Amino acid sequence: MGLETGRNRWRWLAACALVAAATGCSAGRDAATEPAAPSAPASDSPSADDQDPGRFAAQVINHAREAGVDPQLVMAILYNESYKPHDPDTERAWLQFKPDAALGVANMHRATFDEVKANHGFTDRDWLQLPDDPDLAIQAASWYLHDLSASLPDQRSGAHTTEELLAVGYNAGPGNMRAVAKGTSPGPQAQNYLDRLHDNWDKAGTAVANR
Repeated sequence: MGLETGRNRWRWLAACALVAAATGCSAGRDAATEPAAPSAPASDSPSADDQDPGRFAAQVINHAREAGVDPQLVMAILYNESYKPHDPDTERAWLQFKPDAALGVANMHRATFDEVKANHGFTDRDWLQLPDDPDLAIQAASWYLHDLSASLPDQRSGAHTTEELLAVGYNAGPGNMRAVAKGTSPGPQAQNYLDRLHDNWDKAGTAVANR
């Protein structure tokens, strides 16, 4: 984990702690109607392996191939988005503080999810299911990368690879992606995302290759 990624994780955890304190929630429950659950013993805390996106390699390969995108890119995106813990109860608690938060292991906003699902045949699924359904989150992320790829301009500056441009699109939106493709420098946020993509690239490749 890079220094900035570590900072992001701690900022997110600190924010969640504030949410829990402000709302009186424990594990996403309403404390006004249900007693708070006891804290889990340290020995029951999730291990690093439990939080490693590499555990989703099978789903990544399946949905990336279905969407016609590089599985290594999808996995690298999951590693980039793993700066916060994707515990379903914690994510639901976070929604009480930030209703427009990104959800699921791929950190997708509602508007993006709704656009993707309408275009790719899973209109019966809901954005609020993402925290509980990593497979759905990976499917939506794969198809979103597919759609971003289809919107890349034919004429590009050559300063960035297709995978880098798609990562910019995933993080900063298709308009920014197309601007970078034509030669505009990525802003600080997008550049940080690219730096993390580079840091995670080999690890993502190993995860999908070992499946």
